[in-house]
Amino acid sequence: MAGFDFLNPILNPILNPLLTLVNDPNNPMFGAIIGVFIIATIVAFLITLANKLLVDQDRLQYLQKEMKEYQQEMMKAQKSGDPKLMAEMQKKQSKFMEIQKEMMFNSFKPMIVTFVPIIIVFYWMAGNPIIAHFYVQLPTFGYYIFLVPFFQWIATMFYPVGAVTPFATIGWLGWYILVSFAMSQMFRKLMGIKSGGM
Repeated sequence: MAGFDFLNPILNPILNPLLTLVNDPNNPMFGAIIGVFIIATIVAFLITLANKLLVDQDRLQYLQKEMKEYQQEMMKAQKSGDPKLMAEMQKKQSKFMEIQKEMMFNSFKPMIVTFVPIIIVFYWMAGNPIIAHFYVQLPTFGYYIFLVPFFQWIATMFYPVGAVTPFATIGWLGWYILVSFAMSQMFRKLMGIKSGGM
């Protein structure tokens, strides 16, 4: 793979040991599964920390509350059909467009800081032969609850010739997304991030 390959001499000594922390002779993929779990947890922690440090959570909550109130008022005005009320809401519109802009900027700040390092780590994982060929067996219930068949169908649009995995399994990317989502929610609670951010 071209692109970030020049970083492999730096990334391999740091990330490869994570894939071999746990060795199970009966399941050679287990080390990679644990390795991706650790990488996803670290990335989730860094993104959550960036949200905590770069986003004013109180300000963001206040803006979200203002936006919600404006949307409710706008819906009432539209339902009433009162031209006076509609004209009043139109006057307020520019103020709320500014609020929307500020909310978007606040939400994007952590992404601006974390985007490049995360892309580099993803690139490394996608090109790593140990990670690229593993899959995680899910309980059938979990397989359907997490809408895995739907996401796998979407993935075939982008990667028409993909590795075929056994029923009720996910590859490294699906596993990464599941772990990352779960750990992000946990870190957000621990850091007291109620809303907003990535």
